[in-house]
Amino acid sequence: MLSFFRRIINSKAGVIVTFIVLGVIAIAFAAGDVTNISSMAGGITGSQVAKVGDAKITANDLRSAVQNEVASYRQEQPTLDVAQFIAAGGFEGTLQREITGLSLEQFGKDQGMVVSRRLIDGQIASIPAFRGPNGQFDPALYQQLLAQRKMTDAQVRTDLIRTTFAQQLTVPTIGATQFAMQMALPYASLLLEKRQGEVGYIPTRLVPTGPAPTDADIQSFYTRNVQRYSLPERRTVRYAVVNTAAVAAQSTPSEAEIARYYQTNQSRYAATQKRDVTQVVVLDQAGANALAAKAKAGTSLADAARAAGLEASTQKAVDKAAYAAQSSAAVADAVFGAAQGAIVGPVRGTLGFVVAKVDAITQVPGKTLAQARPEIVAELTKQKQAAALGEMRNAIEDALSGNATFDEVIADRKLQAQTTPAVTAQGLAPDAPTFQATPEQRAMITAAFTAEDGDAPQVVPVGQDGSFAVVGVGQVQRAAPRPLAQVRAQVVADLTADRARAAARKLANSVLAKVNKGMSMAQALKETGLAVPPVRPIAASRRDLAAAQNTPAAAPLALLFSMPQNKAKTLEAPQNEGWYIIRATKIEPGNATGNTAAIQAARGDIGRLIGREYVSQFARAVRDVVGVKTDPKAVAKVRSELLTNGAN
Repeated sequence: MLSFFRRIINSKAGVIVTFIVLGVIAIAFAAGDVTNISSMAGGITGSQVAKVGDAKITANDLRSAVQNEVASYRQEQPTLDVAQFIAAGGFEGTLQREITGLSLEQFGKDQGMVVSRRLIDGQIASIPAFRGPNGQFDPALYQQLLAQRKMTDAQVRTDLIRTTFAQQLTVPTIGATQFAMQMALPYASLLLEKRQGEVGYIPTRLVPTGPAPTDADIQSFYTRNVQRYSLPERRTVRYAVVNTAAVAAQSTPSEAEIARYYQTNQSRYAATQKRDVTQVVVLDQAGANALAAKAKAGTSLADAARAAGLEASTQKAVDKAAYAAQSSAAVADAVFGAAQGAIVGPVRGTLGFVVAKVDAITQVPGKTLAQARPEIVAELTKQKQAAALGEMRNAIEDALSGNATFDEVIADRKLQAQTTPAVTAQGLAPDAPTFQATPEQRAMITAAFTAEDGDAPQVVPVGQDGSFAVVGVGQVQRAAPRPLAQVRAQVVADLTADRARAAARKLANSVLAKVNKGMSMAQALKETGLAVPPVRPIAASRRDLAAAQNTPAAAPLALLFSMPQNKAKTLEAPQNEGWYIIRATKIEPGNATGNTAAIQAARGDIGRLIGREYVSQFARAVRDVVGVKTDPKAVAKVRSELLTNGAN
């Protein structure tokens, strides 16, 4: 459900936040492990939420950090809002990251570490999103993206400095992989532990659901579970596509341009000769003379080369210019001045003496202007289309930066505006089931759902040829429940399934109680009166449990290894299909003493994580040395304000 917290943002709009949020990825887990900071509060008043050494984190700092993280994650989860982010623990995680990052910065400065302005300049300039059409850093584009993210250059630099301190302090440690054999022994023994048990199962489909639900039952269930039947936020997306067709008029090359291109690239269309050449490069002239003599006497050049411990190479359909670039002008003159089948050389090249054979000669006729015209027209048209699209995109972006509206841009550029039905962030249109968003429209929809109220229209790339779309948000329909009359059949089905689930759980708990009092699993299941599947045995080692991760067997095995011997627990099956009753009947402790392979395997597994543990401990120690105090009331106030503003 929260997979968006694990993914990295790559879009231009989120690149600054990416640097800030993910730049300290090496120490982020450490921040998450440090808790109960609020107990250290004291001496903080006003707008401060935390004091870290001689520095402070203000309410505005924390508020901005949370909003930036939400904006960043919305690139992958467009429907995410502040309330959802906070409910998932994002607020606390942001505070801990801010504190840990500032602690490492303070500690680094105390140790005499310095991050130069030149280094930060280089980091900013190296971000691909800030590069212009020439591939160089574009200050105007940088300022434009800062404005979109509502950030300042000083904020970006401050966070990059903090990131750099964190990386310099933690990167050398996070790569540690050494772990002593003796320390690995108990972990290896744990992996060798074996367990046996038995599994009973009560399918939901076998459980009676009682009488048909009344209208009051249906209304009550609908009210309690109204979120199930709510439609997410929907937006109509206004867009106008600017593609090669839109710039066709100014993309047709003139006759003068065609002639000029032909003259400029005359060598490309001139008659030329291509040859297949086999050659051998020999370091000394004496060896080259001997090799040439054998080849001229009738031995193939390749065989003569192998006899001398060398290897011949062959180039197919090479022209003189390309061959000269690979060897030398003198070698090219000799090879291209010889007849087909002739042995050439030795001739001094750049790497030694070249002995070559002309295997074949192909005459490639030249092209007149009339013959070359179709490909020249195609090439020039492509170039002019790209240039025209680029010019129009720049003009539109300048207009949008100047607060031009969607309608003004469309009218000024004589574009054709289109509108999608009201769609969700996933591109579904509940009121227009036949609507299928194209890949281009999906990109536009994603952009529309990342926009905030009051944001200017966006320019969204939609083609590899430079095509783009001007995208604005039309009507916004907030998330709202569907009327009961529209979803009554679904509510009845869900209510019936919920009753069956509850009844199955009640039966499973009854079986559990009997099994834990000593009754056999089979007898306890029999007393339910249902034709349930027979009890089946289960056996595995902890290594099997590790191998079963992300498989259907993972949950039952994990439960088996989390209970005492002769005790049982219940586990709900996926998709409300029923309930498992699992009992551990036998536990065999593992002993890896003398098992070198098992110890080495455990050592390797732990070695991949030990660096992170070292960094976690280091980050905690740094926080203790620097000194961290938080104001729980100030933190709670910021949290409350974010929830209130986010809801509004």
